[in-house]
Amino acid sequence: MEKTFTFGLGDQQVQVQVPAQQVLHVIEGKAAPAITDVNAAVQEALRNPIDSPPLKEVVKAGEKVAVIVSDVTRAWTKFDQFLPTLLNELNEAGVPDSDIDIVVALGSHRPHTPEEDRSVCGEEVCRRVRIHQHEASDPEKLTYMGTTSRGVKAYMNKLVAAADKVILTGGIVYHLMAGFGGGRKSVMPGVSSWEAIQSNHCIALNEVVGKGISPDCVSGKLDGNPMHLDMEEHAELLKPAFLLNAVFTPEGKFARFVAGNWRTAWREGTKTVEEIFGIPIEAKADLVLASAGGYPKDINLYQGSKTIDNAFMAVKPGGVIICFLECRDITEPPEFSGWFKHKDIHEFELALRERFTIPGYVAFKLANIAKQVSLIIVTHPNNVDFMNNAGGIIPATSAAEAMAIAKEKIGRDDFTVTVMEHGANTVPVLKK
Repeated sequence: MEKTFTFGLGDQQVQVQVPAQQVLHVIEGKAAPAITDVNAAVQEALRNPIDSPPLKEVVKAGEKVAVIVSDVTRAWTKFDQFLPTLLNELNEAGVPDSDIDIVVALGSHRPHTPEEDRSVCGEEVCRRVRIHQHEASDPEKLTYMGTTSRGVKAYMNKLVAAADKVILTGGIVYHLMAGFGGGRKSVMPGVSSWEAIQSNHCIALNEVVGKGISPDCVSGKLDGNPMHLDMEEHAELLKPAFLLNAVFTPEGKFARFVAGNWRTAWREGTKTVEEIFGIPIEAKADLVLASAGGYPKDINLYQGSKTIDNAFMAVKPGGVIICFLECRDITEPPEFSGWFKHKDIHEFELALRERFTIPGYVAFKLANIAKQVSLIIVTHPNNVDFMNNAGGIIPATSAAEAMAIAKEKIGRDDFTVTVMEHGANTVPVLKK
C-alpha cells in the first residue's frame, strides 16, 4: 500500500508516494496556542519572574538602564509589540525614559538605518528613548570585561558595560551551533567585539584542525556545548540584571514570555521551544524526505540550510536525504554562496578558521553533511550547475529523478523513510 506525501517546492506542491510499511516517522510540529493579550502576558512575566524579584524591585530611581534588543535579522521577534510594556514597567519603578538606552545587538552586522530601528523597535519606542548601534570593530566604543576560561578576551559595548542595570531581550529558537538562540546571545555576539565574536564562533569548529565541525555544537544541545558555555561566561562577566525573552508558535505568534534571571528564565524558555518544535523520534531512517515548506523558506540554499540540518538529524550515517528546495535566488546571499569556491574540504576549513562567518560556517556544514550522507536537492533546472559545485550536493530536477538516485545509493528496496513536510520548523530529537 502506497502513502502519498506533499512537499512545497517554491510556489508548487510536489507529491511523492512511499510504501506505507516503510515509513518510520512523519515529523510535524505541535500546535501551540497563541497569546491573545500581549501586554497582559508581558506584565505577568515581568511581575512574576523566574528566579528573580519583579522588575520593579530590580531597578530603582536614579539608575541608568540599558536594554539590549536584537537587530533587523531577528525582526520576527516583534519587539515593537512588547518593548512599550517593558518601558512602562521601568517608568512605574521610577526609571524615566530619559534614563533608558536601547542598544541594538548587532554583533558583527552592519548598523541599522533609522527606518530599520523603527521597524524593529516601533515608532513609539524610537520616540521615547535613545537607540544606539553596537560597533564591534571600534575599540573606542568597547570595554574590557575579562577573559573566559577558553581564552576569549571579552570586550563589550561601553554603554552597556557602564549601565547600572542591563536587561536582555530577544526570542528563543533552535540554533544550529549554540543549541538555542536568545538569552546570553544578546551579550555574545550581540554587544561583543569583532575579535571576541570570531574567537567564540570558531569554537563551533572541532578542537582538532582537519576534523571539521565540533560534534557538541549542534541544534538543541546545551550541556557540554563549548560555544554555548563560552557565551554564558561572557554574560556572567556582564552580570545582566534581568531578562525578557519570547517563545513563538509554529505560525510565528507569541506562545510564551519568560522573564527574570538571565540564565534560568532563559533555560525555562528553551524547554518550551523543545515542547513545541522538538519532535521525538525512535530511530534514524535510511532516507529522509524533507521540504522547507515552499517559498519564501526555500528562496535560496542559505534559507534552505535549516531544513537540511534538521533532516540530517533524522537520517542514518551513510543514508540519503532528499530536500525539496526551489532556490529561485540560488546565488543569494553572496557571502554564503561565495564560500563554495573552496572545493577541497580541508582548504575550506582552514579558510573558515582564518576568518569565521556564519554564512561560511553554514556552507561548510552543508559540505560536511554532503560528505557523510548522499544529499540530493530537488531544485529548479537553472540551479543544476551551481549545485554541482556546492560541496558535493547532488542536484535533481524532479521527485522521480531524486528517488531513482536515492534507491541506487541505498542499494536495496526495504529502506526506511522519515518524512518532514515542514522541515524548516521541526527538529528531530532522537530518544536516548
